[in-house]
Amino acid sequence: MKISASLTALALTAALNAPMASAEIWSNTEIQIQAGGEFESAGAPGQSTGTITTFQHAGGWEYGDNFFFIDHSQYSGKNGAPDSAEFYGEWYSHFSLGALTGSDLSFGPVKDIGLVAGFNYAPEVDSSWVLPGMRLSLDLPGFAFAQFDITAFIHASGADVNSGGFGIIDEDTSFMVDFSWAYPFKIGSTSWSIEGHLEYIDGRTQTHTFGTTELESWILFQPQVRLDVGELIGTPSNRLFAGIEYQYWKNKLGAKGVDDNTVQFLAVWRF
Repeated sequence: MKISASLTALALTAALNAPMASAEIWSNTEIQIQAGGEFESAGAPGQSTGTITTFQHAGGWEYGDNFFFIDHSQYSGKNGAPDSAEFYGEWYSHFSLGALTGSDLSFGPVKDIGLVAGFNYAPEVDSSWVLPGMRLSLDLPGFAFAQFDITAFIHASGADVNSGGFGIIDEDTSFMVDFSWAYPFKIGSTSWSIEGHLEYIDGRTQTHTFGTTELESWILFQPQVRLDVGELIGTPSNRLFAGIEYQYWKNKLGAKGVDDNTVQFLAVWRF
């Protein structure tokens, strides 16, 4: 599916022309460690066990919010899969049209409409993508937040055709649909949260240093169940968490029939 890159210009223009707030109104920064689980290899046969360390930040200002994360993944190969380590990062800036225009844009469960400008970077394959689009911010009972993004998925830069190893040279433009949420709740005197995201990215043709591949559409579901451990041990609440993250990834990285279905232990330090 071809989507015009003018959507990128639209989102970036909104960012440049928006009145600047003096500082973040709220922020949330944390380090996550996920250990264990067995992952399928999309590029080679076999499985790997993985440890993933994530630095993540979210912050809001007068006219929207920003979110980014950086993953470092360390995999130990099994059944023929090689050991590997890689970095990966994503950034999303959201601009509330309700705040920018001073208008009430709510309807039904939607409390606001906004523009989104996303950037994904995968240095292991020398590639980046831009994701301009729209966000529906939802008002759902009991949820700390819930949002629905619809964006283009545009390959912005890629590997040199003569570079060694596997690198993505180009991809057709596609699209992404993503639902993300956080739902806090109590069990007795303990505090819990179920949070995460569910994404769909449409299939596309990819040109890489080894040839051309028709990538399948994929579904990635990553919910976390968190317990506020700090509250239990007498340290400040909303600082230390433990739990699990479940990952279901159908057609992982667009590889047909390669599916992750695994659980990892999760530890979180928020500061």
